[in-house]
Amino acid sequence: MPAPELILASGSAVRARLLANAGVRFRIETSGVDENAVKASAGDGVPPAEIALHLAAAKARAVSEKRRGALVIGADQMLECEGRLFDKPADMAAAAGNLRQFSGRTHRLITACCLMRDGGTVWESVDTARLTMRDLSDGDIGAYLSAAGEDVLGSVGCYRLEELGVRLFSGIDGDFFVILGLPLLALLARLREQGVAGL
Repeated sequence: MPAPELILASGSAVRARLLANAGVRFRIETSGVDENAVKASAGDGVPPAEIALHLAAAKARAVSEKRRGALVIGADQMLECEGRLFDKPADMAAAAGNLRQFSGRTHRLITACCLMRDGGTVWESVDTARLTMRDLSDGDIGAYLSAAGEDVLGSVGCYRLEELGVRLFSGIDGDFFVILGLPLLALLARLREQGVAGL
């Protein structure tokens, strides 16, 4: 039986890099899912983990229903700090504002991942990491954003932990890959079970 085609239903460069660095053969096909509409349809009071999983599944399903026989990975991440959910910042001023909110506090990154074939769920996962940011002055925040550049706008936390962002933290509790947006070890195990070539 031939190995299934593997598709990443995400435009995330970080997720793509994680898979590629692990030697996984895949192609990218973005889902076109309106994330804001999905979040709005969830209503108030829905736990962040449920929203993240709903988004991950919606992305995977949108591609899976068009690509019969393929395995499709969908993933999403939510950031919650003291009961408030945060989205990716629109601009550098918003990024600075978010970092002020995280300064001296612990926030949660909730990462959901879904593997689908022919529109049906093969596997799903929700994992949480807790990150404590050190106290940052406005000068610290400005210097960091100036050094990191507009790449931070692609991250819900306004930082890249695998790069300069690690300097912002005093404590981290959780899986490194989950923090980056993909539960890589668990996903690789499921891909092996599904006969993905080379794993």
